[in-house]
Amino acid sequence: MDFSYIVKVLPTLEKALWLTVKISLFGIVSAIILGVILSLVIFYRLPILARIAQGYVAFFRNTPLLLHLFFLYFGLPRAFGVVLSFEVTALLGLSLLGGAYMAEAFKGGIESVTKSQFDSGKAIGLNRLQMIRYIILPQAFSYCIPALGANCIFLFKETSVFTAIAGTDITTVVVNYISNVGHTNENLLLLVIAYVIVILPFTMILSYVEKRVRYAEFGS
Repeated sequence: MDFSYIVKVLPTLEKALWLTVKISLFGIVSAIILGVILSLVIFYRLPILARIAQGYVAFFRNTPLLLHLFFLYFGLPRAFGVVLSFEVTALLGLSLLGGAYMAEAFKGGIESVTKSQFDSGKAIGLNRLQMIRYIILPQAFSYCIPALGANCIFLFKETSVFTAIAGTDITTVVVNYISNVGHTNENLLLLVIAYVIVILPFTMILSYVEKRVRYAEFGS
């Protein structure tokens, strides 16, 4: 193990990891927002929009992120003359894919809210938006936290696919180092450590939040 090489490349890998984390965070937040909107549209069976939302979820859940990245990065410039940077392409691809998965998670959470909760909301005069804000979303979030967390981890791991569009994310940088200067063992070790540094704390936080939510809801 060449520790002098590891020390040498650490600053570059740190920047690449930070970029990957930023893209992941913005992509996950966008996916959550999109997922909430899609799940509500599907749950309330809004005319036309519900069919479009269902088609969107079915399409993106059954097609790989790699295909979406190719279309955004290589297809759009040729078809429509729209040129996207690596960061924008990665963010859009992750958001669109994640939105479909988050929609399914939130839909399951919404369907777990009992009918009596809806009846109670109507009984006290809440309109649809108020029911969504005060009754549906708070409970749906608590029910779908495990699925939500799993989707977040899945999306972060999917950033490894960004190598297909030659960006500056952590995986692409490591692959380039292996191709150009070797040191395969050192580079792969650093890549594994980078993913563990991000995923492990997030998993622990998620576990804590899930326990707190369950305690608040069930008292145990």
